[in-house]
Amino acid sequence: MTDEELRTLGPLAALVGVWEGKPGLDVAPDPAREPEDTPFSERMVFESIGLVDNHEQLLWGLRYRTEVKRLSNGESFHEELGYWLWDAEHQQVMRCFVVPRGVSVLAGGSATADARSFRVEAVRGSSIYGVVSNAFLDEQFRIERFTMNVTLEDDGAFRYDEDTVMRMPGREELFHHTDACVLRRVEG
Repeated sequence: MTDEELRTLGPLAALVGVWEGKPGLDVAPDPAREPEDTPFSERMVFESIGLVDNHEQLLWGLRYRTEVKRLSNGESFHEELGYWLWDAEHQQVMRCFVVPRGVSVLAGGSATADARSFRVEAVRGSSIYGVVSNAFLDEQFRIERFTMNVTLEDDGAFRYDEDTVMRMPGREELFHHTDACVLRRVEG
């Protein structure tokens, strides 16, 4: 990656490379739709895609992929593919991704180019920074809001916590499906 790419990626520049972390913790609905804790290991790969020329808007981006495995048996139980984007002019950071359960998310938030922490958010029904799901998930596990906090630690670690707020039939209260992990660069 060139010095120019590092400058233009803003707060995303520090993410370029391969990261691994464990133990993370996933709190998701079990078969009875009660909270279930699943400790996990995670591998994230971030690669620069360079400039995305969007007419008057210039974005710089990272392609990323994530795989998450249960610590109990090493089986993969979550993966996603997507992009992180930086809009320097409007100081917006964005994460757009798909999960092979039939979910697409475009989350965004404000950040400065030198930010060491930032937050992205998406809300159901919004045409700007929103969430869409397949018919089954919308009926049984409707995502109302997605938030992610990212922190780049002074020791080089990358820390995140996510909260996917869901509405499920038969439950008055919203369910908070949460994930958190601290990852360390292993390549790049």
